[in-house]
Amino acid sequence: MTNPANEPLPASVLEALKRFDTPTICNAMEVVAPDRRLTGYTVKPLVCPFPDLPPIVGYARTATIRAASLPRLQGAAARDQRAAYYEYVGSGSGPRISVIQDLDGANVGYGAFWGEVNSAVHKALGCLGVVTDGSIRDIPQWAPEFQALAGSIGPSHAHVHLAGFGEDVNVAGMAVRSGDLIHADRHGAIVIPFDIAAKLPAAAELLARREEVILEIARSPSFTIETLKAAMAKSAEIH
Repeated sequence: MTNPANEPLPASVLEALKRFDTPTICNAMEVVAPDRRLTGYTVKPLVCPFPDLPPIVGYARTATIRAASLPRLQGAAARDQRAAYYEYVGSGSGPRISVIQDLDGANVGYGAFWGEVNSAVHKALGCLGVVTDGSIRDIPQWAPEFQALAGSIGPSHAHVHLAGFGEDVNVAGMAVRSGDLIHADRHGAIVIPFDIAAKLPAAAELLARREEVILEIARSPSFTIETLKAAMAKSAEIH
């Protein structure tokens, strides 16, 4: 659920969530909110040029872009729209994560909104990274420690322009509203409902304890199918 009062969660909750990778958070979600097993996360592959960066957790700032057609706004009007967008990105609860949907359909990724300049600007505005189904570029010049999950990497920005911002978007199958809490890393991203966010770290730790029993046997030189069965039974008893 979105936070309608625009009140941030305690910083300790976000810090606790950052200790886990995104697949682990997805696993924990299945324990805490099993009805979300099929929704709320990216389901299509995204490119991550910086796979060694740690997980990021922040509040979504949404936008839509187009690049394969000329923008409706030109000159001062386009600059005013971009300034209003930057004001939106830099306002409200932080830290923030940019979530941008490319509306070019079959031509998705035709032009890159993201590169050296926008990664630097968004980082300065308090963003930790971007999740987009559009393209990105300028990888060597990218803002340091600014994470990126993108639909593709390309050379040109073409006619890239903002179509809008602050509205609901869908990126790689993940539906996002402005202000949603997002967890992301090299694997993809997931929306975390506010009302269960604080429960996820404990669920992740429970699952880790259950998995460790099986992993210990699987990595043992004395592994047999019988020891595996015993480990599976023991794992199921951990609560």
